[in-house]
Amino acid sequence: MSTVSKVGKITASPAHDVLRAQSHPLDPIFNPKSVALVGASERVGSVGRNVLWNLLSSPFGGTIFPVNQKRSNILGVRTYPSVRELPEVPDLVVITTPAGSVPGVLREAVELGIPGGIVISAGFKETGPEGVALEREIMQIVGGKMRIIGPNCLGVMNPIQGLNATFAATVAKPGNIAFMSQSGALCTAVLDWSLPRECRFQLLHLHRLHAGCKLGRPYQLLRQ
Repeated sequence: MSTVSKVGKITASPAHDVLRAQSHPLDPIFNPKSVALVGASERVGSVGRNVLWNLLSSPFGGTIFPVNQKRSNILGVRTYPSVRELPEVPDLVVITTPAGSVPGVLREAVELGIPGGIVISAGFKETGPEGVALEREIMQIVGGKMRIIGPNCLGVMNPIQGLNATFAATVAKPGNIAFMSQSGALCTAVLDWSLPRECRFQLLHLHRLHAGCKLGRPYQLLRQ
């Protein structure tokens, strides 16, 4: 159905936007075209390696920029020493480096105009007063300038788009169910439960929303 505005302009209902031509403020996180991974690693079992492998092995199709100061390439992919030295500004930056380095990375991301971030790194308010202060600092850095998920999270999985920006050992099968949880442990348990039962997902959002990602916004995204 279309509606006519007060100025006589015909506006199509979002329900009929079958090609999803209308952008959404959370697209850089849930449907990015390019991803920078800060903390990419070749060390087997590390979070940085697991996230990079998941990005590379999923049918994401976008450009992936591993960031590591000490390596020229990781898993055969060219690596960059910092976010500032990337050849283009990515839609999303995923951070797996130690907590103390996160403010600096986010400050660079904000200055470059990167619109979305996922902070997988732990070591924030769950660790005590110092972690609380560190988390408050990153919120001040990104507030009103960048939307992030985290810190201390598993990441985001969008099976419909082929995006797996998590360190989970498995990936959900694409379907129509959207699952959002404040608990990464619960999400991984549901994911493990779903695979042998052929339970399929449109989106898994794993853990905390921050900096402009109020609950209404992801719900609006899912309704699209």
